[in-house]
Amino acid sequence: MSEQIVMTISQTSDYKFEVDFGAAFNPIMADLPPPLGEGSAPSPEHLLLAAVANCLSASLLFALRKFKQNATDIKTTISCTVDRNENKRLRVTQITANINLGKQAAEFENLERILAQFEEFCTVSQSVQAGIPIQTSVLDSNGVVLK
Repeated sequence: MSEQIVMTISQTSDYKFEVDFGAAFNPIMADLPPPLGEGSAPSPEHLLLAAVANCLSASLLFALRKFKQNATDIKTTISCTVDRNENKRLRVTQITANINLGKQAAEFENLERILAQFEEFCTVSQSVQAGIPIQTSVLDSNGVVLK
């Protein structure tokens, strides 16, 4: 089963663009940071990180529910490194995601199996990871690193 997603990006001024998802969602704005843009809206890098973080979080929730685990308060913090490549062009060179489960590890059953497979469910991170390394960690509510 394949799916095609279509959206339209339209310049509104200078480096500011409207991201139109179609009739199903309200549009959002995107802008580049200074010195090119005004930094008045999320940058393409922000949007990339949001997509990766949302997909990883949803994939972990899916894996937890697959094993009938009650998951609430999942919170993901994500960051990236932007650096110049060998041609002196700016690129996202590393993404780091830290997912907090919101509960202690002992409150979950089958956690080892869940953590071993949830990333495979994430369409976005698995696609992005083909070109950008993604370091993903999962922590419990006490800050204990589980993965």
